[in-house]
Amino acid sequence: MPRCTLVLVKTFHSSGDVIVDRRADYARRLAESGDHMAAAELIEQALELAPGWTAGWDLLGSYWEKAGEVARAISAWRHLEALDDAGVFGAHLKLAAHGAGLAGEGTSIGYVEALFDQYAPRFESALVQKLAYRVPERLDALIGEAMAGKGITAFAEAIDLGCGTGLMGERLRGKVSFLEGVDLSAAMVAETGRKGIYDRLTKAELVAFLTAYPSQADLVTAADVFIYCGALPPVLAAAARVMRPGALLAFSLEAHDGPEPQFLRPSLRYAHAPEPTRQALVDAGLDILCFERAVLRQDRGEPVEGLLIVAQKPAAAPLALNLAGEALVVDVEPEALN
Repeated sequence: MPRCTLVLVKTFHSSGDVIVDRRADYARRLAESGDHMAAAELIEQALELAPGWTAGWDLLGSYWEKAGEVARAISAWRHLEALDDAGVFGAHLKLAAHGAGLAGEGTSIGYVEALFDQYAPRFESALVQKLAYRVPERLDALIGEAMAGKGITAFAEAIDLGCGTGLMGERLRGKVSFLEGVDLSAAMVAETGRKGIYDRLTKAELVAFLTAYPSQADLVTAADVFIYCGALPPVLAAAARVMRPGALLAFSLEAHDGPEPQFLRPSLRYAHAPEPTRQALVDAGLDILCFERAVLRQDRGEPVEGLLIVAQKPAAAPLALNLAGEALVVDVEPEALN
């Protein structure tokens, strides 16, 4: 049976004061009607009664941002950052996305965990039905093409990073003898655990998980996962560590064409530039098999451009001796080891 941990999904919206909550509810209705300025002003009044209400500062920043008052939004997020020690509201990311701070290069664990704990019950309906998300099936098709081209018929062991509710795992299951799923969100792990897709499920941050992984895999996947990780080199190095010679890595990224290796979008997801991404794969010791542009999903009615990538860890070159007893390197095609 898969191993998973149940979680009580965090809720942040109650202030603990009935009067403040009523004002917040009215502010939400104003925001839903499009009057974000009035919603922000009402939340400000509520915060005068409950200045330590963390979620209220998050709402205030959101409403000011949508009202076009970015300076006021930044002020609210600074209050939020001071109150939110665990970082579950992502205040530092919101500040960074608006040029008022630094995002850092790694995953914002508290924010991502809280985001997907909240998102888990409606994840599939929102992502697949409303946002036309098709990354798992497209990555699966590219994996199938790589398998055919390399003469691979099946994988003994695979790791699905950021497994979520199992959308990628469902497509991998028929190709893999042992399938491991790992996700930062315990609520996501609980959701997918009910489906019985994975042989083992683990709640963990992915770089820490890969660094401690005790064996090696023939396939590693990450469908829309590295968009929350920031810098790619540490992630790719950790993935390459657990890959056997000849193993495949398949993942998606949101893309941008600027000079930076990655930058943080207002969506609080990272976009990566193609050429630095290629170099990061080379630096991790991986060969690129597929590197293509694609529309990953819709977001607010607009297509999200991204990259679909399949790479392979080169097969180890066995040593042989010449007549003088010197070591010779004998090249072996990766497919010969599968």
